[in-house]
Amino acid sequence: MKAIIYEGNGSPDILQLVDLDKPDPADNEVLIKVCAAAVNPLDWRMMRGGPFVLRALDRGPKMKHPGVDVAGVVEAVGKNVTRFKPGDAVFGCGKGSFAEYACAEESKLALKPENVSFEDAASSPIAALTALQALRDNGKIQPGQKVLINGAAGGVGTFAVQIAKSFGAEVAAVCSSRNLEFVRSLGADHVIDYASENFTETPERYDILLDNMGNHSLSAYRRILKPNGRLVIVGGPKNVWLILARLVIAPVISLFVSQKMGMMLAKVKTDDLAIIGEMMRSGKVTAVIDRRYSLSDIPRAMAYAEEGHTRGKVVITVADAAGAIAST
Repeated sequence: MKAIIYEGNGSPDILQLVDLDKPDPADNEVLIKVCAAAVNPLDWRMMRGGPFVLRALDRGPKMKHPGVDVAGVVEAVGKNVTRFKPGDAVFGCGKGSFAEYACAEESKLALKPENVSFEDAASSPIAALTALQALRDNGKIQPGQKVLINGAAGGVGTFAVQIAKSFGAEVAAVCSSRNLEFVRSLGADHVIDYASENFTETPERYDILLDNMGNHSLSAYRRILKPNGRLVIVGGPKNVWLILARLVIAPVISLFVSQKMGMMLAKVKTDDLAIIGEMMRSGKVTAVIDRRYSLSDIPRAMAYAEEGHTRGKVVITVADAAGAIAST
């Protein structure tokens, strides 16, 4: 099979398209014929290496197999798998999904709705799960609350705007001037151009602030939160040390004030993937795909995603959906 690998750390130039043996699923895993995958910030951060803490997460074989988000057709199942069978269309999180075949744990997959394309499904796992869990679990979102989404045009942001609206919230979205009408079309009630307005200096107060950017201080964020408001940090600048500092500092501040602040990472769970799938099936949430690339163009895809100006998700198209289903 064709697959993307890299050794060491560096720029997208280290990514190589090679021929590898098809992987064998473990007892609790599913082998997927990949139709589509998607690029996440973690992919290029791991590729770059960064500080020791991030490199520690990358322990394992010298040869790395990037890619997490995946959608495709089940080719084979491990002996302990009970929820899926060959021929099922699935989406979720796997290992080394920038390849023609990838394995994924049964607990990290859900059935793909028939009316949702493989590309749309592949764009949703990490980004949509992050948005859902940030708002529902960490933000404790309720109908009628005011929610501010900083970085509303990116992968998590586009899902967050739509999910917050589905919960009945009043949504304010921060983005660049070129994305104002686009974000409004996703359902945002108010749009803020960060180039012309500093949203942390306005009189507005919010119940929830979902931060994808990390481009303001925690004290500035506290200023626009209501007394019992919640700051949920899900992204940040390229400087990983700043992200790690907030990971430590935000919960400490929360111990001494009524506002709650913290950073979260998505937990990949079948039930939540099914919720995202149903939201997409019903039209409450629509995937936004900025650009599509082939496997051989993944270095370009990673470089583009790393620039940090994507509108929605960068998707990797791997196999024709009809062909993938017919071959199982």
